[in-house]
Amino acid sequence: MSALPDDDRLDRARLEADPVADFAVARLLAPCWSVQGLTLTLDQALSPLEARVALVNAALSSWQTNADIARWVPPPGTPDDVAEVLSEYLIQTQTPPSWARPDAVARAEHLFMEEGVLSCLLLFCASLPECYVAPDLAEVLHTTGQLESRTEHRIRATAAMVFPVMMRGGLLAPSGGGRAQILKVRLIHAMVRHLILRGTPIERFREAALPAWQPSAAAAAAAPSFVSSLLQRGWPQDALGLPCNQEELAYTLLTFGYVMLRGLRTLGVPHAPDDERALLHTWNVMGALVGVRPDLMAHTMDEAAALFQRLQTRSRRRALPQDPRPALGAALMDSMARVIPWGLAKHWPVLMTRQLCGASNASTIGLGPQRAVPWASAWSYRVLRALTGGIDGWVRRVLPRFSLARMVGRLLGYHLMSGFLMDQTRPLRLPEGLRQQMQQTVGHWGQDPAAPGWVNRLEDWWTGPGAWHAPRS
Repeated sequence: MSALPDDDRLDRARLEADPVADFAVARLLAPCWSVQGLTLTLDQALSPLEARVALVNAALSSWQTNADIARWVPPPGTPDDVAEVLSEYLIQTQTPPSWARPDAVARAEHLFMEEGVLSCLLLFCASLPECYVAPDLAEVLHTTGQLESRTEHRIRATAAMVFPVMMRGGLLAPSGGGRAQILKVRLIHAMVRHLILRGTPIERFREAALPAWQPSAAAAAAAPSFVSSLLQRGWPQDALGLPCNQEELAYTLLTFGYVMLRGLRTLGVPHAPDDERALLHTWNVMGALVGVRPDLMAHTMDEAAALFQRLQTRSRRRALPQDPRPALGAALMDSMARVIPWGLAKHWPVLMTRQLCGASNASTIGLGPQRAVPWASAWSYRVLRALTGGIDGWVRRVLPRFSLARMVGRLLGYHLMSGFLMDQTRPLRLPEGLRQQMQQTVGHWGQDPAAPGWVNRLEDWWTGPGAWHAPRS
C-alpha cells in the first residue's frame, strides 16, 4: 500500500489549482477586464466576459473525438488569440500519462459494459450524493447555479463525461471521445475558478475572502447568467481554499471510481480485485488528464477507502454560514422521484442513498430521519432487500453469478436512465458520433449476460423487450 498524503499535503492541496488551465483561461479572458489599459468595473466587464465565454464555448464544440484534438483546426470565426491559446493548451494536456496501462483500461471498459446500468444507478444514488457531502463541492455547485434549479442539468452533464470516458476506446483510441470531453471539463473548472475569484488563483492567493459583488440596478434586473452568477458570489478562501482545488478534485475522482465499486459491493455485486484495480486505474488516467496530481490518487480499494475517509473527515471540519447541502440532496431526490413510474418506488432512492452512503452522510445532505419516507415505501424496500438477499444467498451456492438484487438495481437504473439520459426530445450534449455510440452501448444493456433467461424475461416485463434505445411508454 502506497503512502497516503498527510494533512500537511492536503492542506497545501486546498490552495493548489491547475496552473496550465488557469494560465490558458487568464489569457482567454484578459481582454475583458480592461480596455486600452483601463481596468473595468465588474458591471462593465460583465457583457464582454459573457461574449468571450460564448466564443470560447463555440470553439470547444469542435473538440469531439480524441483525433480531433490531436489535429485541431479552429472553426471559422475563431479569433487568432483564442485559437493560439487553445492550441497551446491542447499540446500541453492531451497526452495520456506515461503510466497508463491499455490492458487495465480495456478491462475497465469491459466492466462498464457489464455493469453500466448499475453504474448509472450508483451515479445517482451514491456518487453524486457523496459529492454533495463535502462543503467545498456543495458551495461550488451552489455558486454555479447547478444545485437546486439545475439538478437535471448537473446529472446530464456528469453522464456526458462518464460515458465518453468509459465506453470502448474512450480514453486511448483516436475514435473515442473521452480525452476531448475531459479537456473541456478541465478548462471549464479553470473558467469557474477564474470567474468566482475574478482573476487567477495566484492573484487571489493571499486574500482571506472575496466579498460578494453588488451589481448595478440594471445588471441585477437582468436574468442571471452563468457568468454573472459566478461573479456575484463571494468566496471564503480561508474556509474552503480555492474553488475546484486539488483536494476537491481528488475527492471527486474517488466518487466515480471508489464509490461506484463500493456501491457494487453493497448491492451484492462484487467484482474480482483485478477488475477493481483496473477501474481505479482508468479513473486515475482520467484524473491525470483533468489535472489531478498523481500523489493524490489511490490505486487499490484499501487505499481508496482510507483516502476517501480522510478527505471526508477533513471536509466535515469546515462549516458554511448557509449550508446548501440539504437543498441539494432534496433536489436530487425530487428529480429521481419524478422519473420513477411506480408510486411505492418513488422514495426508494432516498432509502438506497442511506444504504449506499451511510446514515451519517445521508443526514448531512438532508436525507436522514429529517426526510420523511412513507411507511409503505420504507416497508416495501426493506422487504425487497430481505427477500432478494435471502434468495441470492441460497441460489449462489449453485449459481455463483445469480443475483435478484442486481435485477432490481437494473430496473431502477433503467428508469433513471430513461428519464435523464435517453429522452430523444432533449439528447445529451454530446457530438453526434459519441451520442450514437452511447445509444448503441445502452442498447446492449437490455439483456443481462450474467442473468438466466427467465430473469431477463422478467426484467423485460418491467422495462421493455429488446434493446434499450429509448424510453418505453
